[in-house]
Amino acid sequence: MTSTRPRPGVRAVTRRLADNGGGGRIMRTVLPGGLRVVTEAMPGVRSVSVGVWVPVGSRDETPALAGTSHFLEHLLFKATTTRTALDIASAMDAVGGEFNAFTEKEHTCYYATVLDRDIALAVEIVADVVLNATIAARDVEVERSVVLEEIAMRDDDPSDLVHEEFSAALFGDTPLGRPILGSEESIAGLTRAKIHGYYKRRYRPAEMVVSVAGNVEHTAIVRLVRAAFGDRLDPSVAGSPVDVPPPSASVLADRSVAVLSDDTEQANLILGMHGLSRHDPRRFALGVLSSALGGGMSSRLFQRIREERGLAYSVYSFSNGYGDAGQFGVYAGCQPGKADEVLGLMRTELDAAARGELTAAEIERGKGQMRGSIVLGLEDSGSRMTRIGKSELCYGDVMGVDELLAEVDAVSLEDVTSVAAEVLGRPRCLTVVGPFGEHDFDGAV
Repeated sequence: MTSTRPRPGVRAVTRRLADNGGGGRIMRTVLPGGLRVVTEAMPGVRSVSVGVWVPVGSRDETPALAGTSHFLEHLLFKATTTRTALDIASAMDAVGGEFNAFTEKEHTCYYATVLDRDIALAVEIVADVVLNATIAARDVEVERSVVLEEIAMRDDDPSDLVHEEFSAALFGDTPLGRPILGSEESIAGLTRAKIHGYYKRRYRPAEMVVSVAGNVEHTAIVRLVRAAFGDRLDPSVAGSPVDVPPPSASVLADRSVAVLSDDTEQANLILGMHGLSRHDPRRFALGVLSSALGGGMSSRLFQRIREERGLAYSVYSFSNGYGDAGQFGVYAGCQPGKADEVLGLMRTELDAAARGELTAAEIERGKGQMRGSIVLGLEDSGSRMTRIGKSELCYGDVMGVDELLAEVDAVSLEDVTSVAAEVLGRPRCLTVVGPFGEHDFDGAV
């Protein structure tokens, strides 16, 4: 995966990255050993969100370790060398804070949101959980049951399950194609030794990012992080980067159809194809295309499928970019008897967009949708913390909001037409979850 992250040194290096358009600024300090601290000041708010980002996700797992990253996320909350699970929960509850985590394909984030007066406690506890987890054998057994319940819940939600099936069909038996939660079989086979070894190998401060947003002052946050990470910042113990094999190539067959028969009231459908990586400069044009095609009530998919024919309640398009790959798709949930008609309309609109039939007015509305989602999604400290942390982790840099808006504004009709022709013209993959049995979808892609 491409990275432009700063090189670690023996002295802290601080620089200003951008203004956030709200009177504050985005700052980064690279501490000895390589740990990056990124902050965004939000004058006028009283909350602060802190996140520790680890570049480890389900994509880093071998088949034998499938689900370990997410399992580990659960276990880190159970106990540290100085705190029990109750100590952790009680400390956060006492200040009215929120403490949680999530695991994705390529990273894991542990985060807390508190009043600005309690930021020192938040930094200390989040760092303690990430750095000092004990991963006791008894906790592994308790959380194994919790994770298995989570897998069962996922399997009971066809709108979630169809996305998992789409990734599996699109990327095959590769780390990107396997579910983040793992399988019942892989979770049952994970021992304390396997999980603890994975933790010790992969959770390295030199590769982490600490992001903080809210009513903060950068130098004060850096001092708190230094204290919380302590001797883990020593360059002499930072070590060399983990030797990770390159990701497996994933090849889609000329036409691919995956149907999971499930006794549901609704058919859940995704028709899509390989997209763009998150580093592709055309990703902004693809985002505008997605907005114009299925991002709002005026989008083509919404108008054709829901408004004009009433065939589905939920219909949308989506685009996900990874370090060296991506996916693009359209989703609809409908009555099983209407699945063929809905798929026909989805295919028709994808074909039309691939031929360059989206109008200038539709592209402008798509750009407006994208601008709105950027700005309106950044109204709280948690969303700002997520944006700067993920940007620093994935790109080694953080754009200001005005810079992001400028990238969207620069997208032209020609840009969208070109990326639509390439991406939407690729071999398609269809995944279906619903009560279909022997129903033949082979001609639907």
